[in-house]
Amino acid sequence: MPPWRRGQRDHFPGVPAWGLATRRAAPEPFEISRLESVDKEWAYGGADGTGVRVCVLDTGVQADHPHVGGLEASYQVVADDNGKSSVAECEPHDPAGHGTACASVIRQVAPGASISSLRVLTDGKNGSGDALLTGLRWAIEAGFDVINMSLSTTKSDFRHTLQELADQAYFRRCLLVAAAHNMPVLSFPWTFSSVVSVASHDQADPMTYFYNPSPPAEFHARGVRVPVAWAGGKVVRSTGNSFAAPHIAGICALILSKHPWLTPFQLKTVLYLAADNTADTIAQNGEPDVL
Repeated sequence: MPPWRRGQRDHFPGVPAWGLATRRAAPEPFEISRLESVDKEWAYGGADGTGVRVCVLDTGVQADHPHVGGLEASYQVVADDNGKSSVAECEPHDPAGHGTACASVIRQVAPGASISSLRVLTDGKNGSGDALLTGLRWAIEAGFDVINMSLSTTKSDFRHTLQELADQAYFRRCLLVAAAHNMPVLSFPWTFSSVVSVASHDQADPMTYFYNPSPPAEFHARGVRVPVAWAGGKVVRSTGNSFAAPHIAGICALILSKHPWLTPFQLKTVLYLAADNTADTIAQNGEPDVL
């Protein structure tokens, strides 16, 4: 098990909490992903997402849709007689189509990635805050590498707990990719710094994405008239930040497939350096001088 998925080391007497007594125990060895000369080829050239587990937190996914190509597993949030929520396995069904659409985008970008579905919404628009928190907490603890969240909530009551879960995911190297709201309103979790936040651009290439120097949306990916799988085996063209996020989730799966030891902040750096507008600027101006 990688160190970020294990429990915290026991406290060392005489050393402040979270510290390491390096005179008694050497720092744990780890692999290093070097970041010099990062471009698209370095970031994900030759990768297909193999070895990376992606969870689509959404309305469910129709596994037998030809543009989805099967799922590792399918889950949903359920409530017992006392109203307590938990996660249980379910049939790979999507009554709305939204989750299937997101999964199909990820599959197009990262065909080798393992995709699972976790249903927290009912009809593509509605779902309880409790279901969202229960599902997100479970997905983080289940050890997924990437969680696609093409959803958000404007309810500030959930902000604190969502922020805690986003931070927990960050330190477990579970990357949250969150779509910006389609309206100019404040919502969560895409506005958190510990997630990768995505809004749309209107170009047709699924692999073209841009760094946004004016956050909170950090990146722009294809999100206008995107051909996506839909319920009932259909393919439709749809527009929204919901469909921009899985493009970045897929690209992150490619990067992690090739560089599995990247941390979330390193992965954000790779995304930044390999973005089309960043790479073009470096190519035009040359590498900056190091003094």
